[in-house]
Amino acid sequence: MGADHTAVRSALGPLGVWTFAFDSMGAPAIRAAARRMEGLGYSALWIPEGSSSREIFSHLSLLLGATDRITAAAGIANITARHPVAMAQGARTIADAYPGRSVTGIGVGHQYSTALRGIDWRDPVGRMRDYLARMDATPWSAPDVSAPRLLAALGPRMLDLSAELALGAHTYFVPADHTAWARERLGPEPVLAVEMSAVLDRDPSAARAKARGWARHYLELPNYRNNWLRMGFGETDVTGDGSDTLIDAGVAWGDAATVAERARSHLAAGADHVCIQVVGLADDDPGLAALEELAPLVLGLADRGP
Repeated sequence: MGADHTAVRSALGPLGVWTFAFDSMGAPAIRAAARRMEGLGYSALWIPEGSSSREIFSHLSLLLGATDRITAAAGIANITARHPVAMAQGARTIADAYPGRSVTGIGVGHQYSTALRGIDWRDPVGRMRDYLARMDATPWSAPDVSAPRLLAALGPRMLDLSAELALGAHTYFVPADHTAWARERLGPEPVLAVEMSAVLDRDPSAARAKARGWARHYLELPNYRNNWLRMGFGETDVTGDGSDTLIDAGVAWGDAATVAERARSHLAAGADHVCIQVVGLADDDPGLAALEELAPLVLGLADRGP
């Protein structure tokens, strides 16, 4: 493995946290929650940049300044939100301020959010390739720093670009079968960081209802629908709130041991890192109680093997 790939694997560790909740919380509460996640032993914390989210680099700085060890990762910094020069300089500034503790996930976002910013959606892979080239051409007068990046990727062309022009890929709302396929497509060297949504509820009806409340938005988006269809699911599976089969494949639910086993399945399928997103909660609830319950079962899974 290349030194940069190894460094990112080490920075992320096998298990992390993914959360939207910080977008609905004030800065003091964010700092406290990030410190609690670090104290529980999670090695990475992923945050989004949607159309109504906090600006990603200032948000990463908030998290890193509040903690001592945890890696803060962008999931994702949106290429429609800033010029490639600003992206490059933001990533380098964070990397310089907190060496070895940041990973910039970069993505094209969604068709609707791209349209909101007045940008043509066509050829997202080509736009990403051009954007990364412009990032790499950005001058930097400060001492050189390593600012590792992953690409948000689901389909084959973006996964290929992740291996070519980044250190790997960040996938989202995927089954373990997709993780195995993505690992095969990427090859052994690129980093594969997989978001895994989870509901800690053993009642099938209640758990699926919470999962559907979270998943329905994604099933309305062409990139996620197409990814599930590419994985062999049918139109009836991706219609409306999703079939039980799709929900069960895309969201880990049950008791803590069952959710931990799903994380193990992603690692066994080729993920280097699994970031757990507890869903089905209030918008401003980062899932600390569930993360505390999961911690003794999921942390160290990679050491114990599949």
